[in-house]
Amino acid sequence: MTRKSKDVYFSEIADLVSTRSTCSRNNVGAVIVKDSQILSTGYNGAPKGLPHCEELGGCMRERLGVKSGTHHELCRGLHAEQNAIIQAAYHGVSVNGAKIYCTTRPCSICTKMIINAGITEVIYMEEYEDKLAEELVDQSSLIFRQVKIDRKHSINRENAFFQEDLKSNQRGQ
Repeated sequence: MTRKSKDVYFSEIADLVSTRSTCSRNNVGAVIVKDSQILSTGYNGAPKGLPHCEELGGCMRERLGVKSGTHHELCRGLHAEQNAIIQAAYHGVSVNGAKIYCTTRPCSICTKMIINAGITEVIYMEEYEDKLAEELVDQSSLIFRQVKIDRKHSINRENAFFQEDLKSNQRGQ
């Protein structure tokens, strides 16, 4: 049996983490790793203890017709990368010098947070077009790499099984 590379291993964990997402547009996961040890994980969704979009009648961005990649402030949710950095800080864990594995290439807001948190490398699975994020990466010493593997845990939000699982998870929080 061939052993998975660390990039594949941690990317697949980020994909699994994304299954906790409550976002109706895209499920994203992130894992922060240093010295081959997981420091923190995050997925996209509403702030801790607040209602999820689906509990409030759906996605505000969809209702307003906001295009993907624009007006990030018009969203109740935090991004997976933001949640992973916040969780590490909340628990007093330094992410300086770490890597972050993401299911989707980080946006410009997350890229700025990643740079300021001292994370040195971003490994992502799926592309996400954000010209400012690309510019920030070009101007920084941040390393960006794509791991081209299929996501195994992408969620079809129209799936009836998923909807029942989401309701069950929300009741259990």
